[in-house]
Amino acid sequence: MPAGIRPTQNIARKAIFDIVGHDLEGLAFLELFAGSGAVGLEALSSGADEVYFVEKDQRGFEILSENLSLITGESTASEDAAYQLVNADAYVAVKMLARREKKFDIVFADPPYGRGLAKKALKTIEAYDILHPKCTVIIQHEKAEIMPKIEGRLNLFMQRKYGRSLISIYNVKNNE
Repeated sequence: MPAGIRPTQNIARKAIFDIVGHDLEGLAFLELFAGSGAVGLEALSSGADEVYFVEKDQRGFEILSENLSLITGESTASEDAAYQLVNADAYVAVKMLARREKKFDIVFADPPYGRGLAKKALKTIEAYDILHPKCTVIIQHEKAEIMPKIEGRLNLFMQRKYGRSLISIYNVKNNE
């Protein structure tokens, strides 16, 4: 675990997968501000076809890479691996993934607390074409940061409190 990283609590991680499901077979998962990658690793173990881990901090990225190597037995992710590592700012990575026409079924973001980054993450995710029509977006943030009920085509579906954190879950508006 990188120093200074606040990992998603086990109870919060379990709750996330109780909500989105434990069978992610056939789904694409994006973890922004990945830190140790605990949530994305859970997605991999739940059968997600592809998991993208985005982490800007170089030391955090190296530890995440080591964690993935230990679990998968692969020293680096190949082009067709079930996971991809992106060492970049989360907002830049979202734009890059949109340019590459990547789409995700589940997006999880857990930005650092105390900087108002959760709203910015939600706005960035919504602004770029990276979401499948039935995508779920999960933002873990501190309770003090009030998230919008609607952000573009994303509707706040539910919120859960875990310690000093809130998990806000958004679904894409259905235009049918």
